[in-house]
Amino acid sequence: MKRITTLIVLVLLLPITLLYGQSTTVVKGVISDAKTGETLPFVNVQVVGTTIGTTSDADGKYTLNVPNKQPKIKFTYIGYQNIEKAITPGSTQTINVKMAVDALLLKEVVIKGKTTRYRNKDNPAVQLIRQVIDHKEQNRMTQNDYVEYEQYEKISLALSNLSDEFKDKRIFRNYQFLFVTQDSTGMGGKNMLPAYMQEKLSQVYFRKNPYTKKQWVQADRKAEFDQKFIDNDGLNAYFRRLYEDIDIYKNDISIATNLLLSPIANTAPTFYKFFIRDTVKTQTPWLIELGFVPRNKADMLFEGKLFITLDGNYSVQNAYLTVNKDINLNFMRDLEAKIEFVKEEDGRYRPSKTSLGMEFSLGEKAAGLYGQRIVNFKNFLTNQPRPDSLYKGPAQENAPTFAKLNTNNEAYWQNLRHLPLDRMESNIYRNVDTLQTIPSFRRIMDITTLFFAGYKSFGKVEIGPANTFYSFNPVEGFRLRFGGRTTTELSNRLYFEGYGAYGFKDQKWKYFASSTFSLNNKSVYHFPLHYIRASYQRDTKIPGQELQFVQEDNFLLSFKRGDNNRWLYNDVLKLEYIREFTNHFSYRLGFTQWAQTPAGILKYERTTDGAAQNVAQLNNTELSLELRYAPNEQFYQGKLYRTPLINRYPIFTLRYNAGIKGLLSGETDYHTVTGNVAKRVYLSQYGFADVTVEGGYIFGKNIPFPLLMIHRANQTYAYQLNSYNLMNFLEFVSDRYASIDVQYYFNGFLFNKIPLLKRLKLREVVSVKALVGGLRDENNPNKGASVFRFPVDSEGRSISYNLGSQPYIEGSVGVANIFKLVRVDLVRRFSYLNNPNTVQWGVRTRFRLDF
Repeated sequence: MKRITTLIVLVLLLPITLLYGQSTTVVKGVISDAKTGETLPFVNVQVVGTTIGTTSDADGKYTLNVPNKQPKIKFTYIGYQNIEKAITPGSTQTINVKMAVDALLLKEVVIKGKTTRYRNKDNPAVQLIRQVIDHKEQNRMTQNDYVEYEQYEKISLALSNLSDEFKDKRIFRNYQFLFVTQDSTGMGGKNMLPAYMQEKLSQVYFRKNPYTKKQWVQADRKAEFDQKFIDNDGLNAYFRRLYEDIDIYKNDISIATNLLLSPIANTAPTFYKFFIRDTVKTQTPWLIELGFVPRNKADMLFEGKLFITLDGNYSVQNAYLTVNKDINLNFMRDLEAKIEFVKEEDGRYRPSKTSLGMEFSLGEKAAGLYGQRIVNFKNFLTNQPRPDSLYKGPAQENAPTFAKLNTNNEAYWQNLRHLPLDRMESNIYRNVDTLQTIPSFRRIMDITTLFFAGYKSFGKVEIGPANTFYSFNPVEGFRLRFGGRTTTELSNRLYFEGYGAYGFKDQKWKYFASSTFSLNNKSVYHFPLHYIRASYQRDTKIPGQELQFVQEDNFLLSFKRGDNNRWLYNDVLKLEYIREFTNHFSYRLGFTQWAQTPAGILKYERTTDGAAQNVAQLNNTELSLELRYAPNEQFYQGKLYRTPLINRYPIFTLRYNAGIKGLLSGETDYHTVTGNVAKRVYLSQYGFADVTVEGGYIFGKNIPFPLLMIHRANQTYAYQLNSYNLMNFLEFVSDRYASIDVQYYFNGFLFNKIPLLKRLKLREVVSVKALVGGLRDENNPNKGASVFRFPVDSEGRSISYNLGSQPYIEGSVGVANIFKLVRVDLVRRFSYLNNPNTVQWGVRTRFRLDF
């Protein structure tokens, strides 16, 4: 998640214009029922004689900025008597209000509410929402066999809630035109610095059977940053993941990568409280204004209001959604979503416009990041069949006419867009370009890129990654490394990368060199990849250690538990051909020739005529094929890795490796097939689970243990998702295996119910990892196979084993979101506890930045 941190920090530094405001009086307080003492949500608070006002939140609290010349505010709530209160201009004051029931007014309301303790039974508001739920399917747009429409969307982001001191910093002294000012009561605060903008026009086609939704993009335009600092496509994908489509009729709505329960979900009455606020008789059909709040303020739920039609269809005509300030979402300072529907000729309501605004910040008064996505729909056409060819291919694709359009022409976009740009958005394209010409800004971006991505750019060459410059281990002792690679400034097609390293204990040099040729004239770090690469590496490796999103010689991973004395020296020559397609199917062809030399306590020994014979080196030649399919995959391409933006779609991976004896000193014949399926399963209010299922089989005999499946082990103190965290390096080897890994995140569902914990916004996580496997006699040195003996420790005890009838199992319970960043797990190992140097319990930590 370091790349996501990078995105937020980078975006925090960009464009804006102008400033206004007025002197105000701040009034705040709590509104409650005069008889029962219960707080009243959604009470209207208005400055008398003006349109300035607000509403109380789910706890009956309100805050209102009143112009100094206005002496009174008014409180109104359906079923209660109106109250006016005088205020003292020019000072912050607290006015708590107790409202009395108006018996006469209650008789005039079409549907009446009660002021007794809230319950679902005999509650007219709950009866109404159940009608909405019962009619939900018939009111959905997808009830039709075919639907098509034109869609315009825009996403804009800005650094928000900036102080005047920030605005007047020396870096911006000559660039005040970049700033935008607004009413300080608006979301984002007074001073804002626009940072990002994208507009897109599409034609969308929906087919019910088989279910397909195809988006043909007709035009796309965005403010782009220097590719040296930011992956623009990845940034765009990340923002789309944060600001996904809002469909009120779905059971769950994605907000900032989390799922929040819709107020009209099937289980909504279990988690929400509903209140009838008003009957709107000024239009046909009449509408009921229905307010809702979460029963538990910390749960992943909305609060807001719905307008429901009283025409027998119980459609949603409008919806306003926000969240409670106590919700278990990180960095969320404010949220406002609006969904508007329009009545079509068939009497059904179609979505006409949705808007989602969110502001993120590290603190209540700190600078933040405000973003808004607006989607507008028009030209609906229903039940018009289209050819099957229209729906084939990726879910989103550029229309055939896309490349011919001059999408950067502002006059063209003025005619194209459904909605005009507002004052903050109108100059973003120009200002982002201008900002990147400021030398001081580019220096800040350069430093930020070095800090988070680990690379320092020098134009045609960049040096890094910085976190590998120094590390240590028992074989090499202190290790120094220095490396770098070329950039697109040197060539769009040809790339070079390399490093040199030296161990002061083994007094040996290590090095790596590669050359990559792009076959599509795109960066080899840019989707879709299409390149060939040749590389040679001489370096150390721990057998069985496979890391994700981190370098093996990262300094922090130098600290390990137990005996870290199983090592190899590898000389690896590799040729690769990689091809990705826009539908996220990819394949990889490889040729590898390597020589392995044991180090540490490892020895390669073979029994010949009853006597042990040392083997200095194992040579191997291998051909490989990898197929991968990740439908609708989203990621941010960083300097080193692609950081996945996990969604609900599965990822399939199939690998085939063939060892060839006699080719370039290859000593072993074998065929290996492995498969992997990973998927995130969303469980609404109960969190989500990341499930990975994997299996593999090696065909062949007399295969030495270094070429068998060495199961992924972890002896660091970091919790690694794809490894067994209490397994020792090289502890288990197999020629066939199957495994399952489940990481279940409750998202605070349990802790939110505990008063002392819910304010900390902690989140529960449990995991279980199980591995079954075996080793055939023809590959098992303990069964007389003519292969290398399993390695032993200093006391002559074996340190490597094959799995028997008992599976290897470990599980953990953890607390995540500590300081919004840290996850701590208590891990337990349940099997094979009699193996030497094993531990039954361990504490592991993981840094996880998440919303």
